[in-house]
Amino acid sequence: MENQTKVIKISGSIGVGELADALGLSVTRLIGELFKNGIVATINQRLDFETASIVIEELGFTDVKLERKDAAAGAVKHKHELSDAAAPRPPIVAIMGHVDHGKTTLLDTLLDKKTAAGEAGGITQHISAYQVEHNERLLTFLDTPGHAAFAALRQHSAELTDIVVLVVAADDGVKPQTVEAIKFAESANAKIIVAINKIDKSGADVNRVMAQLATEYNLNPEEWGGNTVMVPISAKTGENLDKLLDLILLTADIEELRADVDIPAEGLVIESHVETGKGSVVNLLVENGVLKLGNFVVAGKTYGKIRTMLDFAGKPKGKAEPSTPVTVTGFKDLPSFGDEFAMVPDEKTAKRLVALNSMEAANVAASTNVTGSDLLRMMKSQDEGKRFNVIIKADVIGSVQSVVDSLKMIDTGGEVEITVVGSGVGNISENDIRLAASGSPDGLGSAIIYGFNVELPASIKNLAQRDHVEVRIFRVIYDLLNDAKAAMEELLPPKTTEVETGEMVLRGVFRVTKDTAIVGGEVLSGQIKPLTLAKLVRGGEELAEVEVASLQKAKVEAKELVAGEVGGLSIKTSQKIGFEIGDRLKFFTRTVEKRKL
Repeated sequence: MENQTKVIKISGSIGVGELADALGLSVTRLIGELFKNGIVATINQRLDFETASIVIEELGFTDVKLERKDAAAGAVKHKHELSDAAAPRPPIVAIMGHVDHGKTTLLDTLLDKKTAAGEAGGITQHISAYQVEHNERLLTFLDTPGHAAFAALRQHSAELTDIVVLVVAADDGVKPQTVEAIKFAESANAKIIVAINKIDKSGADVNRVMAQLATEYNLNPEEWGGNTVMVPISAKTGENLDKLLDLILLTADIEELRADVDIPAEGLVIESHVETGKGSVVNLLVENGVLKLGNFVVAGKTYGKIRTMLDFAGKPKGKAEPSTPVTVTGFKDLPSFGDEFAMVPDEKTAKRLVALNSMEAANVAASTNVTGSDLLRMMKSQDEGKRFNVIIKADVIGSVQSVVDSLKMIDTGGEVEITVVGSGVGNISENDIRLAASGSPDGLGSAIIYGFNVELPASIKNLAQRDHVEVRIFRVIYDLLNDAKAAMEELLPPKTTEVETGEMVLRGVFRVTKDTAIVGGEVLSGQIKPLTLAKLVRGGEELAEVEVASLQKAKVEAKELVAGEVGGLSIKTSQKIGFEIGDRLKFFTRTVEKRKL
């Protein structure tokens, strides 16, 4: 009779104790097996679906299969098919492009206000949403950060987006973040409109940019018979911006963008942070329905009652219709960037749905902050690399997630393992210092605290100095990532390069002591110089590594011996070695270089 496969169904995660019971193991044995595979766990720790699957496979349970349970009834799943009553809505437009190609300047000019003054290094640090009126119609703009570090944010914003305005400088052409934006837009099936900016600058070449986009990225201009709208503009002077807005609205009309209005409001969280006196401050983008003051909403593992609502300019609003971004207060805790939100009838329903969502979410981060993919790497190469432990603190939750995601995207070739010991929103605290000093959950060394757009109070700075904890504060995201990258490079073993310079066969052995030897021989190839290294080889087997102290030729000290010459060598050794006539010395130079990621 064939063995039947046992199926274990879980809703997103499973406790170590539960898994032990399901596998018929004692908790002690399961924890021991996990430890052998590089996973430090407790009975109450929860493992997400991926991690639990890896554990089952690694433990050799071929007759056990893990399956996901269906989502609990009533859990927030806001995507739905539009009804026949769906009404036209404003387009949601993401401004994307390379750093310094003029994304923020374009929005500044459109909004007729300055926002760049508060940015570090001229780079937008958070995703922001605005609305512009043109020809008595509204357009919603998402301004996404320009650096590759915010790939996760930009991916989310592309998924929110109907149309992507790809800003490319006429004097600079396509750059790395331009390519990222193209990929994100295509993956989200968003329409691309290219705004070729800085046409007022010397060196601007619109045709060159159009040709580059057409030949290399298959974005063929309409003027050349393609289907990609391209508009030469100057964000600085405002030239052709009305034409750009006209074409955005025309594209929106072709796409027939609609939303349901007479349903409970739903949409996405696009930012969240904590403000003194206000609590959780959350930016929402309504996708369907109408959100009003006093409504209860659920987002991920938290909920709230809308206490205040402001538009992008900070003016009070009583309601928000589809495609409208608003800033609200009233959430009990901070929802995460990209969380779906949905309106519910009352607080009782909100609490029930939050409980269901929490059950579905993996809680591994509460105990280890290690994902399933991290654990897989640990299990496959637990002793092959070094650990880089970090704590991330930032001013808003979107930045926390972006920094964490960007750190994990750094390719270390598996030699350095990045572990996020902790993360959160707000200034560096005493708890952060204590956590950093205690190191990672498995006790493998202390952690570096990285702060982004946060402060290090004087008292906490003194505590960090006392406990020898490194705290590094940054205002520009790529400076933080470059620092982390440099710190990880210090953990890499150096690159060693050896170049063979010559070979000698021994014809005589004259004196051998504990750490020196005097020998003679004939140079077979290359050349030999003092202070070079050599490998002692006998019968094809390498016996030891030695160093040439000095050379003699015809009983006179020499600077070198070359192929065909006979001479004597004074050799330094780290151990007593038995040299024999017929042994070979293979000479080489060795260079050690610091490696880069």
